[in-house]
Amino acid sequence: MATVELIAVGVLGALVGSFLNVVIYRLPRGESLITPGSRCPGCQAPIAPYDNLPVVSWLFLRGRCRRCGQRISARYPLVELLTAAVFLTIALARGVDDKLLWELPFAASLIAIAAIDLEHRIVPNRIVAPLALWALVASMVTRADDLPELLIAGAAAFLFLLAAALAYPGGMGMGDVKLAGMMGLYLGVAVAPALLIAFLAGALVGVAIMARHGMAVGRKKGVPFAPFLAFGALGGLIVGTALVDFYRDTFLLG
Repeated sequence: MATVELIAVGVLGALVGSFLNVVIYRLPRGESLITPGSRCPGCQAPIAPYDNLPVVSWLFLRGRCRRCGQRISARYPLVELLTAAVFLTIALARGVDDKLLWELPFAASLIAIAAIDLEHRIVPNRIVAPLALWALVASMVTRADDLPELLIAGAAAFLFLLAAALAYPGGMGMGDVKLAGMMGLYLGVAVAPALLIAFLAGALVGVAIMARHGMAVGRKKGVPFAPFLAFGALGGLIVGTALVDFYRDTFLLG
């Protein structure tokens, strides 16, 4: 893979991460994602383009507004770096081709959903619904033959999480159910290891919380599940097909 392609993907990831910061902050508050432009959360002064470069500007300004000196959250460069790293990992693992039309928007949206759910405990329909629609449109362009599998996987993941939500309503909500269905539309059969990764990660974090706070207190601490679904979905995107092939070859055909 050409170095220039990797650099382009990494830069694109950082730029997309900068926009994701806007989505993460504004969308739960019902604000426009377009206007006004980026502003300091303290003095509300518009941020100049040269102070809005992903990661670089935050480091140069030492995490403070140039005008008023108020601290700017480290979340901003972290989201930009994370998005760049995820984009690069996808490109390295899956190649640079037309599949990036659905792989990169899927990955970027997962990062936004996870961050919003961590802070606000919601999985926004305004992200999940358009993303599900894009899954169908992009699949028609890049992998039309896989559409039946993708639709079945989306329905199966939706119903599986719906059953879990009905059985344990305190553990997850309908936002998680819809997110799982959307994951299936992108991942196809690889949504199975994605959900497994999500539940295993959630269980490990739950055990760690109970070990730290005690069983009684730990069980009462609510932990949003969408970040685990997002983590599982990224795992499913990067290694899910390989895991499915390994399982099939080892246990079904071996």
